[in-house]
Formats: sequence, C-alpha cells, structure tokens
Amino acid sequence: MSDFAQTVKQQADIVKVIEGYIRLRKAGAQNYQGLCPFHKEKSPSFSVHAVRQFYHCFGCQASGDVFSFVSKIENVGFPEAVRIVAGKCGIPLPKREFSSPEEAAGARLRAKLLELHETATAWFEEQLRGPEGAVAREYLAGRGLAPEGIKTFRIGYAPDSFNALRDRLSGMADNETLRASGLFASKEQGDGSQGPIYDRFRKRVMFPISNESGRVIAFTARTLETGEKAGAKYINSPETPLYSKSLVLFNLDKAKSAIRNMGYALLVEGQLDCITVFLNLTQNVIATSGTAFTEQQVATLKRHTSNVVINFDPDAAGSNAAEKSIALLTEEGFNIKIVTLAEGLDPDRYLRDHGPTAYASASYARGWQSEVFLDKGDGWEGYRAEIRGARKVTDYLVERAQQMFPGASAEQKVKAMNFLLPHIRRMPEKLARDQFAHEAAQKLGIDSVILREELRQAALRRRDHIETRATALSEVERVLLRALAIDDPENEQARRLAVEALSSQPAWFEHLAAFVALQALAGRQARDPMDVVEDEAQRALLAKTLLAETKPPEESEVQSAIQEIQERAIERRLRDMRAQIAEAERRGDQAELAVLTQQKLDLDRALRQLHQHQEL
Repeated sequence: MSDFAQTVKQQADIVKVIEGYIRLRKAGAQNYQGLCPFHKEKSPSFSVHAVRQFYHCFGCQASGDVFSFVSKIENVGFPEAVRIVAGKCGIPLPKREFSSPEEAAGARLRAKLLELHETATAWFEEQLRGPEGAVAREYLAGRGLAPEGIKTFRIGYAPDSFNALRDRLSGMADNETLRASGLFASKEQGDGSQGPIYDRFRKRVMFPISNESGRVIAFTARTLETGEKAGAKYINSPETPLYSKSLVLFNLDKAKSAIRNMGYALLVEGQLDCITVFLNLTQNVIATSGTAFTEQQVATLKRHTSNVVINFDPDAAGSNAAEKSIALLTEEGFNIKIVTLAEGLDPDRYLRDHGPTAYASASYARGWQSEVFLDKGDGWEGYRAEIRGARKVTDYLVERAQQMFPGASAEQKVKAMNFLLPHIRRMPEKLARDQFAHEAAQKLGIDSVILREELRQAALRRRDHIETRATALSEVERVLLRALAIDDPENEQARRLAVEALSSQPAWFEHLAAFVALQALAGRQARDPMDVVEDEAQRALLAKTLLAETKPPEESEVQSAIQEIQERAIERRLRDMRAQIAEAERRGDQAELAVLTQQKLDLDRALRQLHQHQEL
C-alpha cells in the first residue's frame, strides 16, 4: 500500500464512509449493523467494527477494510477506491507525476479528447433543439422518445454541414488533435497525405457512447435520409485513444447500479432497444450496439453480475449473435436465460406496440430478483410479473437445434447433436454438462450414451481447462503480472521473458482476463506499474495481484507460465477447429473440410511438440 493510501486509511472513518451507502445502527460499544449490500437479505448480518476499522458479513462472508468496501460496492479498482475515500474525507490527491514526456503527452491527449467529446455532445444537443433539428425531433417522437428521455441519454443532431462542428471545436485544439478525436474525416490526397478535415457526422441523429464513468467517448449516428445518398443507416466513431468498440458496453454507466441491485443484466442488441427498455421498464439493461459480443465485454460484465437475460432480435442475424454470446458467456460460467418476443419483434418495437407490462411478463427472469424498480408515476411502477418467456439457455439451444434440423431421420439427429456438442463442451461444470446432454438426448430422441461418449472422448483429447474460477485471475496470469511489474535489475531476465512472449505472440494472451494490463505493462517505461494501467478494472486486477505478492517470480516460474499459456491457446484453437469441422461436415463442404482437417493436424503436432519440450 502506498504512503498516500496509508494516510487516507488512517484518517478515514469506515463507519461514516459505509453509512454513505447503507443504513447502519449501533449494535454495541464498537459495532454497527445493517443489511449487507452484497447479497439479498431481510435480517442484518453485516457488521462494522468502528475501532478496528473493518467490516464483515456473516451471511456472504464478505469482509475487508474501507478500500475494499468502496471497491466492491462501486465496482472499481484499488487506486480508484483510494481516490473515492480521499474525496469523502476531504484529503487532497497528490499531484500525479509522469515518468516520461510520452506518457504525459498521452494523458494530455486523452484529457483533451474527453473535453472535445463533451463539447460536441452539448453542441449536438443544441442543434437538436434548433430549427434544423425539427426532422430529427419528429423521428425521435415517432420512436416514442419524450424530451426527458432524450435529455437523459443526451441525444443530439448533426446538421447537414461539412464544417459546422469543425468551426465550433477549432479553437479548442489543433488539427492533429481534432483528427485523433474521430469526430472528423479527411480524404487521402494524390501524394498519400491527408486532406483537410471535415465533419464525419452529417444530417444524423447522434447517440453518445459513454465509458463506465459516464464520460462521452464516441457516437453512434443514425441517418435521416433514404435512398443511395443516405449511406449506412448507422455509423459509429472509429477507434481512437478513447474508444475501442470491443471493450465498451452501451449504457453500462447508467445500468451498473441497477444490475448490482437486481442481480442480473438484460442484454439487448440495439441502442434504441436499450434506451426504450431503460426509459419504460427496467434500468439494468445494456446493449452490444450492433457489434459482436467480445471476450473483453464479457470480462467487463462479469465484474457486475454472473446472471444475464439475452433478448436479441429473433431474425437469423439475431439468433446467430445470441449463439455466439451464449458461447462466450457459458465459458465464463454465467447463468443465462433467453427471451424470444412474439411476432418476431425487437424489444423497442414490442414495447411500443404492446406496452411495458406485456414486455415485463414476457421477459422477466424466473428465479432471479423479482422486482423492477421504476416509478414513473403513471401506473408503471412496481413490476413484479415474472418474465415467463425467459427460458433456460439449454432449452433454447435444443429448440434451436430442432428448428435448424427438423425431422426424425438419423441424419437430422446427428446434425442436431453436432450443433449442440460445442455448447455442451463449453459448460464449465461437469454436472451441468451431463444434465444438458441427458435433456438434449431425450428431446432429440438420441440414446444419451452416445452424447456422453462424445463428451468423454472430447475430454480425453484435451485438458479440460474450462473451470469455475475461485478468483478473478488464474495463477499464470498472476505470475505474468508480477513478472512484468519487476523493477529489480537482478530479476530483469524474468521480466524480459514475459515481455518477449507478449510481443512475439500476443494472440496467445488475448483470452486472458488481464490481457489489457499485461499489454500495458509489457510496454511500460514508468517505474510504478499502477501508473501505466489506465483501465479501472484492469488496475484492480493488478492491484490485487501486487498487494498479495510476497516475492518476484523466478525465471523458471515465468517460463512455465508462458508454456501453459501457449498450450491453452493451442487447445482453444483446437476446440474452435473441431466445431468448424463439425459445421463443415454438416454442410457437406468437402473443400473446407480438407483445409480445416489439415489445420487441425498441424495444431495437434504443435501441441505434441510442446508436451515433449516440457518433458525434457
């Protein structure tokens, strides 16, 4: 713990800090009690010791100091928790020092880009209220968005101009910074250089995209034109120093508190779906914004809940997206339920056509917390209807297999089984895999012994590394984080091994929960590792790892960790390859089957060579 964190801890009163979040009552000379904020209970089992400055819940066993409490309830990392507590105690934060001019320049750039996005958001809001925004206001009203909802999500309008926003922001930053913001575009010149910048978004409704702290970092823009001149219906900001679409979940900044309180997240596809559900029904809703659900987004979501209701569009694209999301969520041990709305409608259209009460009864998660807590004052408060249409993910997948491969022929049953097998294999717990296999076999009319044998053979061909994690990080991740945080010249070789592995084979590490932190540490110049990891969640993982460290890892530990990562990467690729082979067999695509089979043989050979190297 840093000197500053220690100073804050000594001056903080844990009772006063916790009372800012929950109600406490005195229960003795030194103790206070209240309802635990980390699990649902009716009788208080949460105690705070005023003298020793710690808390403990006898119900869920959560315990710790003032920093761990704030970190857990705010879903932030250790450094951010220190800052929050310091602010509550009126302790000024120390001035941040940068280890290099490049690091300082990067921080200044990101700060300026946040400022530009805030100004642009306010300007788009102003344009929506002006004369040119009349068509956009009409469109939004037609989608059921009232002025208060538009204000809540800061929806705006980009006028039909190539330079209006550029003129508004030109006095705030130079052209290089404006170009880096993603708010502008330019055309490549004949000599390969870029021409003058112009407004990227024109004649479009603007939906801001915020980071988890609620700061605007990008936009989705919806055209109001039709025909060839309209272009794509939706366009998004490009990747920038602020925005990476694979990392961001739309509306998480507004939804995270409700997700924690209600015990689950409602995942939808589109931003308008998300906005309509949030404003009319429940606030624990997030969206993928039309992009594919990613492992990084799954890791972000898992910091808030392990329960997810998926309500994607029922068309082919939505079904495929749901299957991919199910695969990612299943591997991380999520509890998943699926909602398919009647009449083939998406959530936005369903709510506008049928009203929120119908949607609540169609999509509430049975067995999870049974209250939607909106109070709009017009009869839409206190929803307790069960989401009867929310099915177990296993039931949904079996039904999907039956729809894709109808009929009772042996060929169709085999195809249905091949569709289900990859989903069964992904399930972390053996008991759940066996139960799914048994239920699927019954519904498909297949001898369950066949499915069980397929699963047994798959287990023999690979090491089943999909486990329910007791902690957020695996041991190999902790070893690598500790190695990359080494500043001792005597242990420099251990750090160098980790840096070289991350630099030469980044794909090996992409699936790790700490991948972003590992990348940042591998390229760091600063002495303090915490300074180079900017993402709050990643900083929390690093802080937890370093706080638990007793000594730096040896070279042999780092080498073993790298080899294990490589083995996992190959096994992961083999699992995907087997699923692709099964799909190619299902389609009868012999050309693709030959290519995939050869690639699988190459991977099998690489895995054998790795095992032989480990035995030497």
